[in-house]
Amino acid sequence: AGPLSGMTFVVTGTLPGLSREGVKDLIQLAGGKVSDSISRATSYLVLGAEPGSKLEKARSLGVPVIDETELRKMIGN
Repeated sequence: AGPLSGMTFVVTGTLPGLSREGVKDLIQLAGGKVSDSISRATSYLVLGAEPGSKLEKARSLGVPVIDETELRKMIGN
């Protein structure tokens, strides 16, 4: 249960306020799931600085792209 319940997130790039593990913990504590690969089942791509190929794949699949600030707003943090 939580504000991200039922959603799957993929993280790419470097986030300014959190480590990679920190953002994964934040998502999981809010009820979301974290995956390492983009698919049509991905709810959101969390985008940081210097993203890799995941950004292109997310765009090609129509996966919404958000940043750390938007993720925190979704959680209510």
